[in-house]
Formats: sequence, C-alpha cells, structure tokens
Amino acid sequence: MVNQEALDTLFTHAHTNHGWLDKPVTTGQLRDIYELMKWCPTAFNCAPARIAFIKSPQAKEKLAACVSAGNVEKVKSAPITAIIGMDMAFSRKMPQLFPHMDVQSLMDGNPALAEETAFRNSSLQGGYFILAARAIGLDVGPMSGFDAEKVNEAFFVGTKVKANFLCSIGYGDHSKIKPRLPRLTFDAACAVVL
Repeated sequence: MVNQEALDTLFTHAHTNHGWLDKPVTTGQLRDIYELMKWCPTAFNCAPARIAFIKSPQAKEKLAACVSAGNVEKVKSAPITAIIGMDMAFSRKMPQLFPHMDVQSLMDGNPALAEETAFRNSSLQGGYFILAARAIGLDVGPMSGFDAEKVNEAFFVGTKVKANFLCSIGYGDHSKIKPRLPRLTFDAACAVVL
C-alpha cells in the first residue's frame, strides 16, 4: 500500500488546474508519464490511446482555434496540452499486444464493438495519464469543451486517431485553484450488491 503522502498527491490534495507557472515540462517528463500509464490495464491489453503533446506556440494557436472560449487561455498558457486520442484502428496492434487470441478479427468483424472498446479504454488510459502526471510531480487540467472534428482535422488528419479529451499539464499556479467542490458520499454513489 502506498503512504498517505502518495494518496494526497494522487487524489485528496490534487485539484484541476486552470492557471500555470512559467516553468517548462520536458520531453523526458512526457516519456515518464507514458512509461507509467502504459502498464495499467485495458481490455485485451488493447491500449488504444494515442497522445499528441501540444507544445509550440504555433501548435497551441492551432488547438486554441478548436476549443470553447473558456478553454482558449488554458490551452495557450499551459506548458503542454495533451490531446488524448483513440486509435480507431487499434486492432492492427492486437497480434503484438494480445498474441494468444485473435482479437483483431473480433474487432474488425464488429465495428460497433471496436468503437466502444476504443472509447472506453482510451478513457481509462486518460485517467491513468492524469495519475501518472501527478505521480511525477506535475499538475493537470483535463477538459472537454472542444470541437472534436476540428481537433481531428488539425492534428490527426490521415490517421485513424480521433480526439477523446484534452488535458493540460505543467506546474499549476496554485493561487488560481478554485475551492474544493463537494463530492458524493459512498452511500449516495455506491451500492453493495449481495
């Protein structure tokens, strides 16, 4: 079991960040995030998430043109905004990732299942991404509020990757953190079925 400090870092003291310090995020840190998140489970080990790290001012402007008005400054000011995408042709990697069963034929023969699998599992990987970023000392600002088709055209043209959600990462300006919002209690959100 991890200690309380780790639990605080990953969960109880972590917030969504809306403002960022002028402190760079290195490519090494981006690799560290991926190297942690890749070990977390997905169905059939399918790992459909594909990530585009938006860093340059030009790329930020391009992404800012695809987001809602409330997210423009978040994209422009964050050191990095990751587009967590989903590879809709993830099945082609299945012989490598799950060699003991023909998952590729299963997915290729059922496009609805493949789409559901890509969405669900890239969303899981996006959650792992957030925890991995926090684990290496970065702050995160996940967001929806964007035009997925515009993002796909701007960053994934010619591929089978589609945007799932965005997540800014960096060193948060904690003076801009909003107060903690309430959460549902266990009894309000959970049922133990016997």
